[in-house]
Amino acid sequence: MLDYASLSALAAVVREGSFERAAHALHVTPSAVSQRIRLLEERVGCALVIREQPCRATATGRRLCQHVDRVRLLEHELHGELPALEQEGGARVPLPIAVNADSLATWFAPVLTAFAADAPVLMDVAVDDQDHTAEWMRTGTVLAAVTGTARPSSGCNVRSLGSMRYLAAASPAFVERYFATGVGAQSLSVAPSLLFNAKDELQSRWVQRLCHQHVELPRHTLPSSHAFVAASVTGMGWGLHPEALIQEHLKDGTLVELVPNNAMDVPLYWQQARATSSLLDGLTRKVLAAANTALLQQG
Repeated sequence: MLDYASLSALAAVVREGSFERAAHALHVTPSAVSQRIRLLEERVGCALVIREQPCRATATGRRLCQHVDRVRLLEHELHGELPALEQEGGARVPLPIAVNADSLATWFAPVLTAFAADAPVLMDVAVDDQDHTAEWMRTGTVLAAVTGTARPSSGCNVRSLGSMRYLAAASPAFVERYFATGVGAQSLSVAPSLLFNAKDELQSRWVQRLCHQHVELPRHTLPSSHAFVAASVTGMGWGLHPEALIQEHLKDGTLVELVPNNAMDVPLYWQQARATSSLLDGLTRKVLAAANTALLQQG
C-alpha cells in the first residue's frame, strides 16, 4: 500500500518546482517533504525526483503523480456522494492538461476559463506542439490533451475534434521583397520563416506539399501564436497561422496569403484518461461542443 502523504509530497514538489515551495503549499517543513519522498523512493526502489532547479519528476515519478491526480478525482466523486466527507472550504482538485498553443490562442481559452470559473478545480496547463502533446499523456504528466495524434495512449480515450485551418501569410512588403517572381523552392530558401519551436514542422510540411521537395528554410523561432502574427505583420518573416487568428489582418490587407487557396488543415483530437470523473467528463463535453463550432468538421 502506498503512503498518500508521501505521494502528495511528490506531486507538490513536481507541481511547485522545489521542496521549499512544496512544503509551503502543504504547510509542513522542507525536511518533512524530503523525508516523505525519500521513504517513497525506498518503497518503489528508484528515484522519483530529479533534484534540479526546478525539480522534475522521473518517468516513474510522473506515473505516480498521475496516480495522485486520478485519486483526487475519485475522492471528489466520493465527496459528492457522501457530503459528510467534504473538507471545510471545498478543496479544489488539480487538473493537469496539455494543449497546443494555437488552440489555446483561439478557441480553447474560452472553454478553459469558463470551466475553471464554475468547477472546483485548479487547472495546470502545459503548452506544446500538437504533434507532441500526446507524449504528455503517454508519460502520465497530464490527464487530458488536445493533440494531433489519433491513436490513444494506453489507458486513454480519444475523440475527434475537427481540423484547424492554417494559412501561409506575410506582409505585402515582405511578399514583394521575397516573392515578387513567385513562391517556390528558390524563393522559400531565402525568405525568413517563423517557427514556434524546434518541434514545429508545420512550415516544412506546407513547403514540401507545395514544392514536392525538401527546402532548407531560414527561420526565426518565436514561441507565441500572437507574436507570430505580429512578426508577420511587421515583415519579420512568413508563417503558417490559424485562419481564425488572422482573418482581420487578411481583410484589412496587413497580411496576404503567399499562395491563395492553399490552406493546410490539421486534424485535432481530445485524449483523456479513462478515469470515472464528473469533472473530467464535464471538461470534455465543453471542449467537444466548442470544437464543433470553432473547427472544421468533416461532412
